[in-house]
Amino acid sequence: GHLGCPACGWSTAWTDSVPDFGEGWRAEGAPAFDAIAAHAMLGIDGPGGWIALVGTAAALVTAITALLPGVGFVAVNPPATVSPTSNVSVLLSGAWPLKAHSMRGVILGDDASQWRAAAVATTLPGLRTIGSGEPPAGEHIQLLGNAGGVWVVAGRG
Repeated sequence: GHLGCPACGWSTAWTDSVPDFGEGWRAEGAPAFDAIAAHAMLGIDGPGGWIALVGTAAALVTAITALLPGVGFVAVNPPATVSPTSNVSVLLSGAWPLKAHSMRGVILGDDASQWRAAAVATTLPGLRTIGSGEPPAGEHIQLLGNAGGVWVVAGRG
């Protein structure tokens, strides 16, 4: 189906409950860390809020939902094996699709490194964004750890 705005004419296609906002892709491969490590790096416990898993990191969504009951998840450009569930929303997009300061955490896969700064801006101030490769830098970013090609940062608001 399609979802659209009658005023401006914008619309997006939906296939199998997954909206495609244009130029999205289905990730292939696995992230540089597992769900237990991602959970530890996020430093999140307790229910509520949302966590985004992007690209190859979205392959962890089934395992990490078991570690964080009561939390909602958004899988952006996940592998084809990831499907929407009652607590996992899936979307495809070629541009960063999430609002600033809307997530308790963001986990980026290797294939989503172009979105490092946007991911940090999406995470609530003081909470964590994790990924692999080069860590994001800037005056509003605090590097908490960087080892073995995996980094953890917190945004300062």
